[in-house]
Amino acid sequence: MATLDAGMTREAAFALLGEHNKDPFHIEHGETVEQTMRYFAREFDPENEEFWGIVGLLHDLDWEEHDDEPEMHTLYATPLIEAAGGTPELVRAIQSHTSDYNTELPRPELQMEKILFATEELTGLIGAAVVMRPSKSVMDFEVKSLKKKFKDKRFAAGVSREVIRSGAEMLGWELDELFDRTIKAMQSFAPDRDTFVAAEA
Repeated sequence: MATLDAGMTREAAFALLGEHNKDPFHIEHGETVEQTMRYFAREFDPENEEFWGIVGLLHDLDWEEHDDEPEMHTLYATPLIEAAGGTPELVRAIQSHTSDYNTELPRPELQMEKILFATEELTGLIGAAVVMRPSKSVMDFEVKSLKKKFKDKRFAAGVSREVIRSGAEMLGWELDELFDRTIKAMQSFAPDRDTFVAAEA
C-alpha cells in the first residue's frame, strides 16, 4: 500500500484542533475517533497508522464553529488544514466523511475513508449509550445493548442511523459486524477510562 503523508505531526494536529474547539466534548470526540482509526489501521494499513489517526483527530475540526451549516462541514476546515501543512490526501480523506451532507465532496474510496464514514457517528452513539450505563464504561458494553439504542430513534437523535448503515454497506460488513468491531476498537484504548463526556443538550 502507498505511504500516506498527512503533512503535519500528531502534536501539530492536536494543537490545531484545540485552536478551533473549546468544548471538551468535541476534543474528546476527535481523540476517540483518532484512536478508533488507529485501531483499524493496525489491522488494515499498519504502515499508515499515523495518517489514519490524524484524519480521525481532525475530521470535525470546523464543526464547533460552524455546526449551523452542515453542508459546509469540512469545507471551512480545508484552508485551516492546508495552512498548517496538511496534504491534499489529508484534506480529501476528511472531506469524504461528510459527502452525505454535500454530494459535491469526494465519496469514500479508500478503506480508511470508508471506516471513518462508518464509525465516526457510531462512536458518538456508543459514547452516548455508555454515559447512561451504571458502569459508565465501554468495557462491559455489548452489541445487543447497542442494537437497542440504534433502533430507538429518540436516543441520541442527532446520530444518523442512515450514515452508519451506509458505511457498513460500503465496507461490505453486516451492521452487527460493524457494531462489534467498533466496540472492540473503543475498548482497546479505554480500559482505564471510566466515562465519556456527555454532549451538551
